[in-house]
Amino acid sequence: MSQTSSPEIAGSTYNHPPLPASIEAGAQYRVIRREGNVTPFDPGKITVAMAKAFLAVEGQDAKDSARIHEITGNLTIDVVNALTRRANENAPFHIEDIQDQVELALMRGGHHKVARAYVLYREEHNRERAAALEAKAAQAAAKPVVNVTMPDGAVQPLDEGRLSAVVAEAVEGLTDVDGGRILTEIDRNLYDGITESELELAAVLAARSLVEQEPDYSRATARLLLDKLRREALSHVFGELRQCTQAQMADTYPAYFRAYLKTGIAAERVSPELAEFDLDRITAALKPERDLAFQYLGLQTLYDRYFLHEGGVRFELPQAFFMRVAMGLAIREDDREARAIEFYDLISSFDFMCSTPTLFNAGTNRPQLSSCFLTTISDDLDGIFKGVKDNALLAKYSGGLGNDWTPVRGLGAHIRGTNGKSQGIVPFLKVANDTAIAVNQGGKRKGAVCAYLETWHIDIEEFLELRKNTGDDRRRTHDMNTANWVPDLFMQRVEADGEWTLFSPDETPDLHNLYGPEFAVAYEAYEEKARAGKMKVSKRVRAIDLWRRMLTMLFETGHPWVTFKDPCNIRSPQRHAGVVHSSNLCTEITLNTSNDEVAVCNLGSVNLAAHVTGTGLDHDKLARTVTTAMRMLDNVIDINFYTIPEARNSNLRHRPVGLGLMGFQDALQALRLPYASEEAVAFADESMEAIGYHAVAASSDLAAERGRYESFEGSLWSQGILPIDSVKLLGDSRGVEFDTSSRLDWDALRETVKRQGMRNSNTMAIAPTATISNICGVSQSIEPAYQNLYVKSNMSGDFTVVNARLVHDLKSRGLWDEVMVSDLKYFDGSLGPIDRIPADLKALYATAFEIDWSWLIASAARRQKWIDQAQSLNLYVAHPSGRTLDALYRAAWASGLKTTYYLRSSSATHVEKSTLTITDGKLNAVSAAPVPSACSLDDPDCEACQ
Repeated sequence: MSQTSSPEIAGSTYNHPPLPASIEAGAQYRVIRREGNVTPFDPGKITVAMAKAFLAVEGQDAKDSARIHEITGNLTIDVVNALTRRANENAPFHIEDIQDQVELALMRGGHHKVARAYVLYREEHNRERAAALEAKAAQAAAKPVVNVTMPDGAVQPLDEGRLSAVVAEAVEGLTDVDGGRILTEIDRNLYDGITESELELAAVLAARSLVEQEPDYSRATARLLLDKLRREALSHVFGELRQCTQAQMADTYPAYFRAYLKTGIAAERVSPELAEFDLDRITAALKPERDLAFQYLGLQTLYDRYFLHEGGVRFELPQAFFMRVAMGLAIREDDREARAIEFYDLISSFDFMCSTPTLFNAGTNRPQLSSCFLTTISDDLDGIFKGVKDNALLAKYSGGLGNDWTPVRGLGAHIRGTNGKSQGIVPFLKVANDTAIAVNQGGKRKGAVCAYLETWHIDIEEFLELRKNTGDDRRRTHDMNTANWVPDLFMQRVEADGEWTLFSPDETPDLHNLYGPEFAVAYEAYEEKARAGKMKVSKRVRAIDLWRRMLTMLFETGHPWVTFKDPCNIRSPQRHAGVVHSSNLCTEITLNTSNDEVAVCNLGSVNLAAHVTGTGLDHDKLARTVTTAMRMLDNVIDINFYTIPEARNSNLRHRPVGLGLMGFQDALQALRLPYASEEAVAFADESMEAIGYHAVAASSDLAAERGRYESFEGSLWSQGILPIDSVKLLGDSRGVEFDTSSRLDWDALRETVKRQGMRNSNTMAIAPTATISNICGVSQSIEPAYQNLYVKSNMSGDFTVVNARLVHDLKSRGLWDEVMVSDLKYFDGSLGPIDRIPADLKALYATAFEIDWSWLIASAARRQKWIDQAQSLNLYVAHPSGRTLDALYRAAWASGLKTTYYLRSSSATHVEKSTLTITDGKLNAVSAAPVPSACSLDDPDCEACQ
């Protein structure tokens, strides 16, 4: 490539667009040169380099072109933004990283010829440089010394022996993982005077950069991060520098755990009650080898957000974390040490995982362990602002919120006290929206809330538009989730192309508490009154027109979600004790609420992937897991720290829990069952039946041991009506028949439940599990894989995720190579367009948008048979249209589903096509339009509950 450049391009007078504020303000970014020295970062050199590339391709006649000035200036901004956005702890940029970003910017800008010239230029100079380095290495008798700057300012020579030992330990037992490659990559980022924290980070980033080529590098990366964590935690609790290898931790963990408890209690991070356990028994049960089970995403997430810290210094190691949670849940057990060890074994093996609030707070001084809170907002100022205050108090300790706003009178309704007219619910929703942002769940994740409104409310049309980006911003809630609470009667009117009447609830107060045929009778009576002119506020619309607006807003803004009032109530075990007025933040909880009761649910999820073998579901292991998990969830209710009395009273009276699952697609792939198949639907049925059977049995056995929940009498349980039986109740209400086939001995269980009772009013709910599935290294919840190769972005950063099972299968067929990695990137992690992949693998590893939505609903309907609450069900549509969405949501209702969650479309989905070979790839899988926002607490999918 030509070395010629014009003064106008290369000189200091070149005018480029404004650089990022940090650069303009003189931030001290640095560059590691190839020789190892560190120099100040100069963005102008990037502009010059790209200008030379353009000149080499377009010729010298173009050197004064204003177009080149503009293009190279804007591209410089892109490169600088990319570099500074990825800067970590103000670590220097490597010169190769800068050149990689230049290459990417040229490719993304469509300047392919220029990029090719630039690549060829780099390759030529790399060869020349390599030859020079080889010659220089031959002349050098000794390798230059790299000194490390310690936290106290002291300088020590790099301990290359320890570094090599740590890397060797990180790759031990992992196939196709080369410690030498990691060391080579670490060497690229070393410089004289590097700090200890930068050295640890260099090791982590070196292994992380190789993940896209071999998934097991993710485990190696986690182990290198673990070395950093060990040094940090051990040094803090022992009060002196301690560095241990994993092999040394078997002897170190017991003494560390005792020191950890002492440190945590002194820092008021750990409950003093934990020190009263028999620590000899507890420490003997710790399993240090389980520290090696993490993938990088899981351990980094724990490091950033879950592990206890003091002044930003983590002092909690993984097995101490799991044991702290287990001890916190066993604190009121008779033999608490035995139960703590039982609970510890379950969660540290990833067979089951507690929800995020439980992991955050168990064993601490404020054990708020519950996941979801549901409230009903009453129709007066005191009630409205009490509801907003309750939201703040509940969110403070990591609770996800669902608010029922249907009782609040609508726009234009009469206000008796002032003889004025109501402004409706929208101004109050704006307040609730801003409160959710202000109270961000203890600084650990964003606050989030979902507002529910019944379809007959006079404000429903404005409610549909709350998430729009146009219109009066004072009547928009950009951060709040919204959901329609849809009665069966409305869907029947849509089917019949009938009319629908909107009312203000102050004139129709009983509609809020009615469902099924009783709702239809009362509603039609109010319609007659409206037609006779006896209602002050009402409006008639064509039902299908309102339905189409609901679906249009759902597609355009992602909200409001579609949830169904009647199946939630008709099938509720607690219908004798109240009414389900809404669901929660993730649409899987269906519990009664009122002015006096705030519903609370306590969640956890079985890792289904850990309960399958090559021949099918391991029923014996699943029974053991579910039995222990139900005991843990029941313990949450009594241990829990309640921030408002209405939540405490409700939870102790009804004792609901929500046992769910994750790793569903991992289980399918282990069984070689494509998601889009009748066999997969049958497995969804079988697996949920087994979980449901053992959950009900475990709760009944707990009732025999501990006593029935207070409001048991009169419940469906007390009548011997189990979830599979309540399906018929819904069918009778609608005049249809649903599938009620089963495999297990439900007759015997019915008799047991009637005799022993139930400890918990509700037992099952499938939550999204976005974060806890990352911790366990499996697919979240019941979701199909979003992509087979992508970057997951959350509060901890960007993480390359590769489907390890797919890589294993491709390797076994001789198909895993650099070209395959490139193809997966180019085709957004999809196998469909890659011709050389066999059809059976394409079916087995089909991604979410390659699976027809009907399969998602079919599997969900089979699961819903067994679940006494609901399931968080995302729906994926590759090519959305009005006709498709209409068919999809009508099918969801007709199949008996209680709720749906996000609608995701692939129209805006893409991944960046990285040309880099030794980077993290920045392979961003952009979620479909509409992109989830407020409910996405730190992941592309909601994890409010888990």
